[in-house]
Amino acid sequence: MNPAHLATLLAVLDEGTFEAAAHSLGITPSAVSQRIKALESQAGRVLVRRSTPPTTTPAGEVFAQLARRMQLLQAEAEAEIGSLLSRVPLTVAVNADSLATWFRDVISEVAHWDNATLNLRVEDEAATLNLLRLGEVVGAITSEPTSVAGCDVVPIGEVRYYACATPSLTAAHAATEPTNGELYDLQSMPSLRYGPNDRMSDRLISFNELHHVSEIPSSEAYLHAVTAGLGWGLLPEAQCASLLEEGKLVRVDPRDVIIPMFWQQWRLESDMLSRLRDAVISAAPRPASTT
Repeated sequence: MNPAHLATLLAVLDEGTFEAAAHSLGITPSAVSQRIKALESQAGRVLVRRSTPPTTTPAGEVFAQLARRMQLLQAEAEAEIGSLLSRVPLTVAVNADSLATWFRDVISEVAHWDNATLNLRVEDEAATLNLLRLGEVVGAITSEPTSVAGCDVVPIGEVRYYACATPSLTAAHAATEPTNGELYDLQSMPSLRYGPNDRMSDRLISFNELHHVSEIPSSEAYLHAVTAGLGWGLLPEAQCASLLEEGKLVRVDPRDVIIPMFWQQWRLESDMLSRLRDAVISAAPRPASTT
């Protein structure tokens, strides 16, 4: 039998009128009558006396007891599920640069929550969405504004990247015929990337034109590789601003690479997931003011 019809029977008995039951259920009085009639048709007998207030017939009392038991079992099951879910780790896909910079504030926030654990999957921001699509994570930091089916998307800011290298590395690679205002010959200069999915440098120069490319799949190690002179690389402003100011690094191309960032998560009624979303929005870098 239809659980909604049983719930309607209880609403009629508890609220005292069909109209009050309709209000509590968010449906019309006509819909309440239709549900009770459907339940009576299924039972083959009258279940509710149309008195004021409505009362059950003996057969109706059997159905009311069944509905109460089902209501209790549902409440117990939801409580148990809630307890179990509180122990399930929040599995999140995050790009390496975010993890090395602003996402640490999210970790600090979650550390103060009861029964919360984090499992982080590190992927390029253009690839994190696939983990969400496969159901392997419940939320993801991504550069993709189009939401995955069944997910909500929220813009959270942007990250500005600078193409940087050490002064000693750039000395032998000045641009002889600059076409986009570039300062150095990026094609001949050794370069860096995080891994096979990292195509951010394509915004400055086609990956196929690069030579001597090293792969460094760690944000901290990538920064170290740039400062050690292994190659030029794109660094988030938060990591390289002070190094540029101190002269330890120089910009090898005047163009900024700006990556818009979004938070996508499953569309679930979960307090823990909602708190995680709020923590991400609070910690994420904001676009620089244009005023």
